Formats: sequence, C-alpha cells, structure tokens
Amino acid sequence: MLINENSASASEIIAGALQDNDKGTIIGQRSFGKGLVQREMGLGDGSAIRLTTARYYTPTGRSIQRSYDSGTDAYYESYYKRLEDRKLNQVQPESRVDSLKFTTPKGKVVYGGGGIIPDIYSPYDSIFNSNQFEFLKGTGVLDFFVFEQLDKHRGRYKSVSESQFLKEFDISNEIYQQFLSYLNATADIEVPEGMSFEAALKVLLKSAFTKQLFGDSAAAKVLLKIDPILNKVIELESL
Repeated sequence: MLINENSASASEIIAGALQDNDKGTIIGQRSFGKGLVQREMGLGDGSAIRLTTARYYTPTGRSIQRSYDSGTDAYYESYYKRLEDRKLNQVQPESRVDSLKFTTPKGKVVYGGGGIIPDIYSPYDSIFNSNQFEFLKGTGVLDFFVFEQLDKHRGRYKSVSESQFLKEFDISNEIYQQFLSYLNATADIEVPEGMSFEAALKVLLKSAFTKQLFGDSAAAKVLLKIDPILNKVIELESL
C-alpha cells in the first residue's frame, strides 16, 4: 500500500491494519496522524464545536492520532519537525519511540505515536511539491497556455490516439521556451534553472496537454510515470 504525508484518517486505518496483520508492504512517507472521531455540534450563534467521541487504534493497539498531550503548539511543531525527514530521506530515529513500540504476530516491530511509519521509506519529491509547482497546479496558467497551443495547432493532434500521444508526444524545447515566455508575461513566478526542474516542468506540461485532449485519467498516467513512490514499488518488484 502507498501512503504519504497527506494520507489521513481512513487510509491510515487501512495501512495500519495491513501492517499489523503482516499483510503486504507499506511504502511511502509517514502519514499525517489523524485518528479522531468527532461529532460537530451547532451553536445558537451559527458557529459550531467539534467534540471528540472516539479514537482510532490499529489491531496491535497503536494510536493513529498525533498527541495533543503537550499542547497545541507542540502538536503542530511535531508535524513541521517531520519535514526534516525529507532532507534525510528517511524517518528520523526519534520518531520511533520505544515506549510506543508494538510487535505484529510475525514479530515485525511497528511504532505508534501518530501516523503510520512505512515499512519502506520513499524519498519526497521536492520539485513537484515546490511552491512553484503548487502555484502552477493550483492556478489556470497551464490550462490557458495549453488551450492556446491546441487552438493554434488543433489539426496536429486531431487524429492522434491516446496511446500514441502518451507514447510519442514530448514537450519540445520550443514549446517549453514559449511557456516560459507566457509565464513571464502572465504570472509573477520565478522558475528555477536546472535540468531537473526543466524535466519535471515538461512532464507537468505534457500532463496538461493530455488532460485537455483525453481527460483526467489519461493525464494521471503521465504523472504516475515519475511518481517516486510508484517508481519505488516498480524497483522493488524488479528485484
């Protein structure tokens, strides 16, 4: 099963249950740590409060929820401290607290304390999760650029099938430079130099072309090819 830092609640319950019952392998990054069951209660002034009514535990008894015992500030600090995992490309040793150690039926050691620690850690993709990429993915600048490109050259793509497009189409340096010029004229964003960022941005551009031509599912296939967690799975399968 694949998890990352944004995997929360139900996905963590499933990951924890699989791990605790020695079923499969959990790959990715440490999950978010949301294991509370809450009931929302409306108040007379239109506001509401959320009352915690239960907590989620894995079969071995691990708590999924990150602890509030040291206060709200410490709760949020513990999340940001996990960002250090990205630099080390592994879960920090202090995240594995001996007092929260549990053992599965087959003898595998797992830890509680909030979130699910994967069996195999996969590096965090710092480029695709950068501020620049979050901006590009969250605004319409990519879609507007691609729409204009397709509108100018619609005949070029008219008879191309999805499989052919995914296999043969690549973002040329000409299109890439046109996008950089478009971006410079329409958005206040600085694009870092370097081949790694350029290669990733070309993939993002290809996914935008694919989305407009063949839909969301086809576009996802483009991004999945460079997903570090999925590639980690493929690497392990080939061993």
